Amino acid sequence: MKYKIRLEKTDEGYAVWCPRLPGCWSQEKTEQEAIENIKDAIKTYLETVDILLKDKPTRMVDAPV
Repeated sequence: MKYKIRLEKTDEGYAVWCPRLPGCWSQEKTEQEAIENIKDAIKTYLETVDILLKDKPTRMVDAPV
């Protein structure tokens, strides 16, 4: 799955976040390191959602954009 990210240069390096996943953000000294960090943050975010929804009634829908 692909996610859009925002990447901004800061005084400390680079800040990066995924606008579609509230609270999913990271930072690092280089642009490439920040991108690698956000990939890990997205994976962890989605895994956490799965854990929180375990044993809860959920449904899958196809929502083309």
